[in-house]
Amino acid sequence: MTRTLRAALAAILIVCVPVGAGATSRIKDLANIEGVRQNQLIGYGLVVGLNGTGDTLNNIPFTKQSLTAMLERLGVNIRAAAAQQTLRTGNVAAVMVTANLPPFGTQGTRVDVTVSALGDSKSLQGGVLLVTPLLGADGNVYAVAQGSVAIGGFQAEGEAAKIVRGVPTVGRISNGALIEREIDFALNRLSQLRMALRNPDFTTAKRIAMAVNDFIGAPTAEPLDPATVEITVPQQFRGNVVALLTDIEQLQVEPDMPAKIVIDERSGVIVLGRDVRVSMVAVAQGNLTVAISETPQVSQPQPFSRGGTTRVVPRTQVGVTEDGKKLATIRDGVSLQQVVDGLNALGIGPRDMISILQAIKAAGAIQADIEVM
Repeated sequence: MTRTLRAALAAILIVCVPVGAGATSRIKDLANIEGVRQNQLIGYGLVVGLNGTGDTLNNIPFTKQSLTAMLERLGVNIRAAAAQQTLRTGNVAAVMVTANLPPFGTQGTRVDVTVSALGDSKSLQGGVLLVTPLLGADGNVYAVAQGSVAIGGFQAEGEAAKIVRGVPTVGRISNGALIEREIDFALNRLSQLRMALRNPDFTTAKRIAMAVNDFIGAPTAEPLDPATVEITVPQQFRGNVVALLTDIEQLQVEPDMPAKIVIDERSGVIVLGRDVRVSMVAVAQGNLTVAISETPQVSQPQPFSRGGTTRVVPRTQVGVTEDGKKLATIRDGVSLQQVVDGLNALGIGPRDMISILQAIKAAGAIQADIEVM
């Protein structure tokens, strides 16, 4: 009896499995939790130890001022006129230091920083960044950076030639900043959560709310707009919002997207969305080529003629060639693969295909938005 019951249940499950369902994604990959975000930091500092590839102090005044102020803070006075004239070091460069403060970053943890030359430095190879405070948008110091700069490019030059590979004026310091200030955000004390969709869409927002409500068993999630879903924290999860988010972000949802065609005319890249549909239309494409060749000839006077001069007589040949493709038909309501096959049947390149897609859109025969980058 037990085996018979198991076989019957297995048969029922097989019958009930939906066929042809679309691809699903986790809510974790579709939306962000409002408040759980990075913060950008920026600072100004000096890189020392360069092998003569630093800023030219006479051309970059802020590097010279920064170097003077730093040495004075360390007890070295170089503001005398004689000392100023001999300040010709090329081993210092002024740089901008940027980093991202991760969400819930605690004091003492480290983050990576990017160092970019600000003056006329040729390379930051072998340099060391001195202590640099990193500021947030509110003007407070959230981290301090220091360390050896690693670059991905190089520069080599001789008397008559120079080669540059990559960008030697931008480097990176792995774990180069130490977090000194935390951003207070009491996630577990929240009574309401807001989820921000990465690709706003009415249907996707509604499906996320339905998946959350089905999981909790109560109407706690509500889509506010195409980009926001608000969740009221249930009583059993009060004070333990992390457990609620851990369960919610693993729920599977089938995202929806509008029919869109993205065109980058500079590179000739065309991206067609899954739901692009075309009404029945006939397309023909042809190229008109005009070739002009100039063959000037020299005209000389007859022997023993009087008053004759040698002249250059222009000779121009103009040829017109028109290459036309056959008329191709794209049928009504075809799928994306059929649209691509129909356009490829014309045997044209991406540049001409861009013009054809725009012409089909102008004719009202394509049900999709065209976005030109």
